[in-house]
Amino acid sequence: MAVGGGGGGGGANEFQPHPIKEQLPGVDFCVSSTPNWPEAILVGFQHYLVMIGTIVIISTIIVPLMGGGNVEKAEVINTFLFVAGINTLLETSFGARLPVVTTASYAFLIPGHFYCLVEQRFKQSMRAVQGALIVSSFVQMIFGFFGFWRIFARFLSPLAAVPFVTLTGLGLFSLGFPQYVPSIISSKRVAFHRFAVLLSIVIVWVYAEILTAAGAYDRRPVATQTSCRTDRSGLISAARWIKVPYPFQWGRPTFNAGEAFAMMGSAFVAIVESTGVYIAASRYGSATHVPPSVLSRGVGWQGIGTLLFGIFGAGSGATASVENAGLLGLTRVGSRRVIQIAAGFMLFFSVLGKFGAVLASIPLPIVAALFCVLFAYVAAAGLALLQYCNLNSFRLKFILGFSLFMGLSVPQYFNEYLLISDHGPVHTRSIWFNDFVQVIFSSPATVAAIVAFLLDSTFSRGHSSTHRDSGRHWWEKFRYYHQDVRSEEFYALPYKLNRFFPSF
Repeated sequence: MAVGGGGGGGGANEFQPHPIKEQLPGVDFCVSSTPNWPEAILVGFQHYLVMIGTIVIISTIIVPLMGGGNVEKAEVINTFLFVAGINTLLETSFGARLPVVTTASYAFLIPGHFYCLVEQRFKQSMRAVQGALIVSSFVQMIFGFFGFWRIFARFLSPLAAVPFVTLTGLGLFSLGFPQYVPSIISSKRVAFHRFAVLLSIVIVWVYAEILTAAGAYDRRPVATQTSCRTDRSGLISAARWIKVPYPFQWGRPTFNAGEAFAMMGSAFVAIVESTGVYIAASRYGSATHVPPSVLSRGVGWQGIGTLLFGIFGAGSGATASVENAGLLGLTRVGSRRVIQIAAGFMLFFSVLGKFGAVLASIPLPIVAALFCVLFAYVAAAGLALLQYCNLNSFRLKFILGFSLFMGLSVPQYFNEYLLISDHGPVHTRSIWFNDFVQVIFSSPATVAAIVAFLLDSTFSRGHSSTHRDSGRHWWEKFRYYHQDVRSEEFYALPYKLNRFFPSF
């Protein structure tokens, strides 16, 4: 495996490649360890700040389309936070048991023809979405609890995982761009990278407050003022002081077969994207590769999360948060307990609506800039899987390059077609079928996963080197749960629960 040629007086070691690491070195706190309580609380609060950005963006998109105003948006945000807190506790305790936040998924926004009916009022629209979410949640539960996703994961190689984990991080690359701060303020203190999100939000938010008070946005377009001013969100005045979200708060869900089928496509996309997040989170939590049974278990509990979103009327389904997985890499704290603390903040601020609305009124450009940094960490986690592969293989080069290209170009084509023509490339009389295809092929991670998995499973499978070139032999020890003792340390349920929820 040596690379490099002769010549020079250097030792042989300088020509050796970097060794493969099954667990990422340099992580300060792994999945099963916990920082001291003050530090854990602050890092957990950062995870809360990051995930609330996703909640606000999704609520800002769907509530006006449903005919709601600021009051409805504030209630939807609080409902999202409340159910996301419950789902995160369930996922970290019973599901994949990885340090991931369960949040709302953008994939459920695409099959939204029933969001936009002018004749419908907000509650009627929300009831239709609830019914579709409840039905689609069973897709995730069936894939997970019946072991279908475990079968897929057992045949997944590092090569096939690279494109879709990478594009899980690049899937929302259009949100904005980060501001680079040079090394003038660099320091060896841990606080500057451990609490970078908290410090950045405070500094930029104060700056935005000053610009707003000084009238810098007074003569700007309405869209700019809505995004950049700190007094235009309308959430603080609209939110209630105290309210506990409850099931079916908008009324009885309505069920429509076409809408449910469209949402099933979104549920499948959420499964694929969550799998990419699980793999990235296991790396940044300094854990070993996630066993297929654990991935399947996590997907099953994600289905329960989507069911709860539907029952409570949040407006979107559940997925593992990409941005929070990126925050694991930024802070180097991959602790499961920290994520559970973040879930506590979600529940607390969802009930105390006024306090939660203050934090939810963060200007969206700040959130977008943060996301670009955090998504980059997830994309890098996918590229890091190339260490298991033979990069000198022409078969690997084709599969990798083709799947990445298709994962970026196909969704771009579908999205642009929808923007120009007001319907997708697939335009039949069955609206649910059109939406189903649109949501599948609008997801970069899903397209890349399908292409990479099929090519890796079929292309030149007869060659003796194919198995090793794809890196499958590195993950074989994790193919079955009990083949590596470290799996028990990171992914096992508590002893008493193992009697009721044994690993597949």
